[in-house]
Amino acid sequence: MAVPDIGQEGADAFGGDFGAVFEAIRADAQNAAYTERGIDPLYSASAEARMVVIGQAPGRIAQDSGVPWNDKSGDRLRSWLGVDRETFYDARKVAIVPMDFYFPGSGKSGDLPPRRGFAQKWHPVLLGMMPHVRLTVLVGSYAVHRYLGLKGSVALTDVVRDWRSFGPAYFPLVHPSPRNRIWMRKNPWFEAEVVPELQAAVRSALEG
Repeated sequence: MAVPDIGQEGADAFGGDFGAVFEAIRADAQNAAYTERGIDPLYSASAEARMVVIGQAPGRIAQDSGVPWNDKSGDRLRSWLGVDRETFYDARKVAIVPMDFYFPGSGKSGDLPPRRGFAQKWHPVLLGMMPHVRLTVLVGSYAVHRYLGLKGSVALTDVVRDWRSFGPAYFPLVHPSPRNRIWMRKNPWFEAEVVPELQAAVRSALEG
């Protein structure tokens, strides 16, 4: 199936059919190596979603289990958001749309980055089919810099500290990976000041 134009026109091309989008992603030549191995795109979306979580890309554990954020990073993220697993995995409430829907592989210092162009191709289609989204949580440098239109030289710590400048539509976060424990110790203001505000924003989006 041909990939539709980017933007609302792309979403309209599928007529609100999330299943058709899923099959189009599987059929995309960019993802052929995964589809040939029986690996499906890993994301969650619904026309009823009130909040979107945009992270990096599924890790190996998530891809193998078929469940996004199904690891310690996910546990910490849910704690920051103030939601339980049932709420987090209810697509009618929370859409999970990473920068790449496939595990990109491992590098020397962790997972490889999301593939170039993937989010630009498919995010507008899916987001255009979710008209009720009130909050987009950006998790990690790739999502934050892409969606806030920031240069790569802008430090993620500074962006997260200045989170109020990007609301109420966006809420930037560092990645909740255990690898960031040193960052957490150096920046106690995050859990003391930012996390409570994040949880309030999440409650407003889901309950408002």
